[in-house]
Amino acid sequence: MEWILACAIGVLAGSGIWLLLRPRTFQFIMGLALLSYAVNLFIFSMGRIRLDAPPVINTQWAADPSQYADPLPQALVLTAIVIGFATTALFLVVLLASRGLADTDHVDGEEHRP
Repeated sequence: MEWILACAIGVLAGSGIWLLLRPRTFQFIMGLALLSYAVNLFIFSMGRIRLDAPPVINTQWAADPSQYADPLPQALVLTAIVIGFATTALFLVVLLASRGLADTDHVDGEEHRP
């Protein structure tokens, strides 16, 4: 499972960086979104991937930290998802306004024709 998660993080980060280097604004925004998903998965994986482990201490169990899932990465990722969704929506609105004013969706504002 760790290999699959590591490969997914690598593919998302690589695809995000590749899209960040593209000349179109929409591709740039999608690259930011993919990169943020990769970072979210990385932060989530730092909380030890454990199945059927409670995030809150149970009074019947011992206070052994290895028996529990870390709730902090889960809370950070949930917050990052909400903030990322809002900023992506804002970027798309700014993209539409910029395209309407400049009649192009290139990052630098001008078409490059060979």
